[in-house]
Amino acid sequence: MDELARHWDDVHSTTADDEVSWFRAEPTSSLRLLEAWAPKRRALVDVGAGSSPLVDRLLLAGWRDVTVLDVSQAALDKVRRRRSGHDDAVTYLCADAGSWRPRRTYATWHDRAVFHFLVEPDRRAHYVEAASNAIPPGGVVVLATFAPDGPNRCSGLPTSRYDADELAACFASSFDLVHTEREEHVTPFGTIQPFTWAVLRHR
Repeated sequence: MDELARHWDDVHSTTADDEVSWFRAEPTSSLRLLEAWAPKRRALVDVGAGSSPLVDRLLLAGWRDVTVLDVSQAALDKVRRRRSGHDDAVTYLCADAGSWRPRRTYATWHDRAVFHFLVEPDRRAHYVEAASNAIPPGGVVVLATFAPDGPNRCSGLPTSRYDADELAACFASSFDLVHTEREEHVTPFGTIQPFTWAVLRHR
């Protein structure tokens, strides 16, 4: 197990879900954007899913092919226990988003709060290449990162921060920015974390 996996396993093993800064009881922004931009009848991958309830809500909303990917096996185990045998439509993958090589295609790539942890240029480039390879033309990336006025560290790790134009530039080799918005996430501790959301369509 590498250092990054150990770090996130420790976070998910020692901290309750509602005690981490990114916690949302209901993933409303993700669901709203996915409902608007993602086809339910085709495959979706949630990159850096953690133990989020998003997979549960997606299945309730009609998705039938959802891949849950995270570097932390502890996070994936939490989701498995929560779903307790209701996994016919779910695939679990333990992998690092900064080095993962997808082995299939997805119509939709969702990422809330992983891309901003890829502070090294080579890991960002690999991520964009992986998304380009995994998503066919017309498919979308639905992505949320810390906004320019967001925190520069999270969970003990450094982060990068982006506005919509900067995200568009990161993905410009294969994707066009088709929608953006700002969200001010209220953490369980009452602080504000500004996010930039972007929907990018593969050319």
